[in-house]
Amino acid sequence: MAKDKFDILGPLYNEIGVELVNIVGGDPDGIFLYVEVGDRWISPNIFKDEGHQIRNLDDTEALSDLLWKAWYAESDEGGIKRWSILEYEIKDGKFEINYRYPDEVDVEVIDDERRQTALRARFGDKPVVYPPMPNAAFELKP
Repeated sequence: MAKDKFDILGPLYNEIGVELVNIVGGDPDGIFLYVEVGDRWISPNIFKDEGHQIRNLDDTEALSDLLWKAWYAESDEGGIKRWSILEYEIKDGKFEINYRYPDEVDVEVIDDERRQTALRARFGDKPVVYPPMPNAAFELKP
């Protein structure tokens, strides 16, 4: 019997969850992964609800690799399309996934508001804490 995409995607989505738990360092509740995929690029954004604020965490190469595998497991043949946006949320020990497709959104048009809208839908107006930029240098002007 041939494997269908769910035989492949189920374990992959579980592996993605395990990697997310490793990234946040423990408790999976309140993890939200927002991913956009375009022409030869992927942009995963990991968020963790800390109660009074949302923390944005850096992704890993392992997470990006798993996301590419999940994206390629989707067929783009026969009218079935690969997703452009994946929203992966962990609540009460379970994950839920929502997709948006190319006919719904053009991710090749840069729009940070898409991510912000997804964050507000889940977390309301909680502030988001972003990691400092590595090796950021700023010139102070008098």
